[in-house]
Amino acid sequence: MMSNLFSIFDPTTNLFNLSLNWISTFIGLMFIPYSFWLIPNRHYILWNFITNKLHNEFKMLLGINSFNGSTFIFISLFTFILFNNFLGLFPYIFTSTSHLTISLSISLSLWISFMLYGWINNYQHMFIHMIPQGTPTILMPFMVLIETISNIIRPGTLAVRLTANMIAGHLLLTLLSSTSSNLSFFMLFILIFVQILLLILESAVAIIQSYVISILSTLYSSEVN
Repeated sequence: MMSNLFSIFDPTTNLFNLSLNWISTFIGLMFIPYSFWLIPNRHYILWNFITNKLHNEFKMLLGINSFNGSTFIFISLFTFILFNNFLGLFPYIFTSTSHLTISLSISLSLWISFMLYGWINNYQHMFIHMIPQGTPTILMPFMVLIETISNIIRPGTLAVRLTANMIAGHLLLTLLSSTSSNLSFFMLFILIFVQILLLILESAVAIIQSYVISILSTLYSSEVN
């Protein structure tokens, strides 16, 4: 019996006082077989198709002034979040992306690097970006304040969006499964059917959230060039 509903998200599994739950972050490497790098199999063809589509889209969003190979940063980000979101749907596997420790670390490090690059190399562009074109003179101080606040909260919104979506689905699955012991056979069958539908929905959310995070990070990066 768990003392707290949110205890399912706590890293409590340990061995010799070392937390083992965070090891699930690296389990995604097991899904990449050695033959992936050697033999053009169906796994390779599918993933190559996905990465090519992402590369073309990220390249278009970054613009012509982007550095060569910069899209691989966001493709790697998409892959990392996608693997961790999917692994969290398996039983007894810790969902690292449901914690701000992971999501905020990713979004904050990316945002700080973008800001440092923008203010050091393109400070005039960064100042111009604070005031939209056609803004009346009397509203310029307020627009600078609003744009500054919206820029500062970007890493927080990225992290909270990913964390909240991961927590919401897992909590709903946990709440529904906790009622199974008091249900009849017919209601238990309906519950299993609903759980399967929720798992399909969570699989779609796992893909969408990893895509949204990588796209927004790409857009934030394109603003500093």
